[in-house]
Formats: sequence, structure tokens, C-alpha cells
Amino acid sequence: MSIDIKSMYLTELADWLQSVGQPSFRAKQVFGWMHQKYVASVDMMTNLPKQLREQIHELSFTVIEEETRMTSKKDGTIKFLFRLQDGQMIETVFMRYSYGNSICISSQAGCRMGCSFCASTIGGLVRNLTASEMLEQVYAVMRATGERISNIVVMGTGEPLDNYDNLIRFVKLVSDENGYNISQRNITVSSCGIVPRIYDLAKEKLTITFALSLHAPSDEERKELMPIAHRYTLQETIEACKAYFRETGRRITFEYSLVKGKNDSIDHANRLADLLRGVNCHVNLIPVNPIDERSYEKSDENSVQKFKLALEKKSINGTIRRSVGSDIDAACGQLRRKYAAQSDVHR
Repeated sequence: MSIDIKSMYLTELADWLQSVGQPSFRAKQVFGWMHQKYVASVDMMTNLPKQLREQIHELSFTVIEEETRMTSKKDGTIKFLFRLQDGQMIETVFMRYSYGNSICISSQAGCRMGCSFCASTIGGLVRNLTASEMLEQVYAVMRATGERISNIVVMGTGEPLDNYDNLIRFVKLVSDENGYNISQRNITVSSCGIVPRIYDLAKEKLTITFALSLHAPSDEERKELMPIAHRYTLQETIEACKAYFRETGRRITFEYSLVKGKNDSIDHANRLADLLRGVNCHVNLIPVNPIDERSYEKSDENSVQKFKLALEKKSINGTIRRSVGSDIDAACGQLRRKYAAQSDVHR
């Protein structure tokens, strides 16, 4: 298998250069071309000797190709469908906010977690993304828009902790001071809750924000929405989150997708507040994006506001996520699914 140069740490790159007879000082030059200037071709690395460019050509130099994009007429959100070098498709969403530009990237092609309200998991997991394929989503969007990304959310297709090693490599690479140099505090990793990996993540001593997809205040209700709940109880999951906070000092974000008539009552809010009592956390309320393959409906605005107020009465801080891209299939997996269906029809 060819060496994936864009997934190399700077030290690994220096070692490789020395192994092919090149001076190690070239490592910062190559690293800078990839992660500061995010070039789409080795030939654009103009200050490198021709021999070195030829040596890099022999490696795997990951570049992803834009297949299509959809731009929201409501808020300017852009959803990209990218083609990977093996033909797999992934989705990436670019969002403009008053505090800067955010990007939501995918960590896998497909997903095996099976959450019932999510289009990403329909069809299952195809494969993990490499660190370079995760990085390329950030770089390709900046090449396309000409705008810098200030916040990264690993919340697109896939379960990040199910692709643990590549996730950690991605976080360390994108935050490297010799590369893109984004603050780890501006990176959020969202997980449905693979408990052993939460403990592993805590030991990495990163300063990222960890977000747990909760979506129900009891084990039985959570099992209806998230198969992961059959493996790990809420008690086990919350204990892992507490351990994460103790180890890192970073407040946990709990994501709660509100489904009309399913988990959005005042009783649900009160039980959720009781569950989270004593946890240093923040609750992100997300009116669910309806998808064609499921019958779930988004909670109405009044129910969402009442849910938030009920949490606040029990001293749980909550915010309502602003819905973006609702007119462009911005929910995870929808554009990829529709493209695949159309491709099947035209074969």
C-alpha cells in the first residue's frame, strides 16, 4: 500500500525524506505546502527540487474532488458532495456564522451505528476515512470558497470514535503549529457513545470539545432511537463523560435531537435534567431534520422553547441549535443517499 504523505506527522515526514536521500529540513516545506497552503497538486510545490517532487508523486497524495454542491437560499450554507479517490462519496457542510466559518466533516463513508433518525447509517458502513481524507474536506472547502475555516465539527457521516486512530491523527495534524494551526478548542468531536473510547479520548489530553449524542433520558427510550444503547447503559455513558471532564477539565456538550411526540415533552426535559444533575455540561437542543426514509417529525418551536425552559428551571444550561441549510438536504447523509439513488437509476 502506498504511503499516505498527507496523513504523516512532521517527524514522520522528516524520517521519510531522510530515507529517500533528501535533507530533513525539507519536511517543513512539504508540510507547509500541504497544511498551510493546502495545495491540490504536488506540482504546485514550486520551491522543491524536481527529484523530490517526483519522489512524492510516487506516494499517495490525497485530494478529493467536488462532485456537486448545494447552496441554501435561506442562509448561504453550502453542502458539498465530494468524491474520494476510490469513488466513495462523502458530505461536508460549510456554514457562515457571525463568529466565523464552521465546517462539519465526515469521518467515515457510511456508518454502522444505526441511529433511527439519521440518513447516514442507511446502507451501513463502507469504510473509515483516513486522516488525510478528513483534512482534505477542510482544505477542499477553503479552496472552493476562498474563505478560512475557524471551527471544525466532526459530526457528519460516520461515528468518529469508531475511526479512533485516524480521528486522533486528524486532530493533531489540523492543529499542528507548523500546519493549519487551528486551536483544538475550536474542534468539536461528536459521538453516539462508544464508552471505552471516551476513556481513551480523555487520556489523549486534547483540548477539543467532546459532544455526546444523548437524545433520550432513559435506557429504554434511547434504545428505540440508538442501537448503541443496547451495548452501553446511560449510567455507564454518563460516568465516562464525567471521567472525561475530570481528566481534561473540558465541559461536556450533550446533544439532544427533539423528535415530535417521541422525546420532546416536559416530562422528558425534567428526567433529562435529573439524569445530568452534577455533570459539568451544556445541552444542545436540535430539532430533528426529517428524512425521507423515516417518519419522524421535527418538534414545533413552542415545544422546543418549553423543553429548554424546563431544563433551565432545574439549572441545566441549554441552547437551541439554529437550523441551517434546511432547503438543501443538510441533514447528514441525505445528499449522498439521493446521489446514490440517482446513479442507480441511470445505470
